[in-house]
Amino acid sequence: MIWWLIAFAHGDLDQQKEDFVPCVTDIHSFSSAFLFSIEVQVTIGFGGRMITDECVSAIIILLVQNIVGLVINAIMLGCIFMKTAQAKRRAETLIFSKHAVITLRNGKLCFMVRIGDLRKSMIISATVRMQVVRKTTTNEGEIVPLDQIDIHMDNPVGTNGIFLVSPLVISHVIDKNSPLYELSAFDLQNDNIEVIVVLEGVVETTGITTQARTSYLSDEILWGKRFVPAVNEEDGIYSVDYSKFGNTAKVPTPVCSAKQLEEGGGMALFKLQESTHPKASVRRRRVKQSSLSQDNPTQQSTGQEEDQAQSTVQSTDLLTQAEI
Repeated sequence: MIWWLIAFAHGDLDQQKEDFVPCVTDIHSFSSAFLFSIEVQVTIGFGGRMITDECVSAIIILLVQNIVGLVINAIMLGCIFMKTAQAKRRAETLIFSKHAVITLRNGKLCFMVRIGDLRKSMIISATVRMQVVRKTTTNEGEIVPLDQIDIHMDNPVGTNGIFLVSPLVISHVIDKNSPLYELSAFDLQNDNIEVIVVLEGVVETTGITTQARTSYLSDEILWGKRFVPAVNEEDGIYSVDYSKFGNTAKVPTPVCSAKQLEEGGGMALFKLQESTHPKASVRRRRVKQSSLSQDNPTQQSTGQEEDQAQSTVQSTDLLTQAEI
């Protein structure tokens, strides 16, 4: 439109003199002005239509249009690159459970989190890393306020690499090499620690590395709970219920640390703690039956048998406490 106005104002549309020099040659209508503008915008190259030094305004418009064309190309290329190469949008589909849990697995205390991928496209070479951030003091008395300690992962694959086709529970066995080895349920409530979980991999569609991170504070780590299964199988078909992704269920778990559990006999100590529940029921049964023994001698003898059983349980408890 601007080129047509320049040609119209200069009289290029109706040339009457043979020695007339137009601003732009071979512009006779709006269509020819539009074609010349396209040649300038995309730098195709001038043919029969080209600018002359007759009009200063035409030269200025030519420079401005070239600069505007370069800016538009740069913006479009930037938008396309950000759309295809931005890893943040892909990282938003990698989810973590709201809480982490500590419970028994194969007779050992384990720290566990659940991760998942909401998209159908795969994350190639996915890996999981964990770090414990806490305040520590060295043997020389140096205080490290934010000491970062790597912890080993014990995932279903056996290494840090995972195949994230469905929600996975990633576990860390709390052993002698773990920074959580001396952590008990009471210490967890009073200690100021943070566990950082990093999931990274290559996006299948773009080939660009993406990374998702989360962290769990002391009040976000649940002791004595496990994750509810989210993968169901029916007639050979597996389905994932993401509504159960972060659900947990309470399970019997010793409240002592992994160190105390190992030094106290492992699972034997935990089983002894579980045996404290039936003792109360024995006492209630004895009291109830002894009250009825006044009218029935048979019931009285039964109460005596219960007294003997209770005394046996109490003696067993004393032996248990002595062993502990």
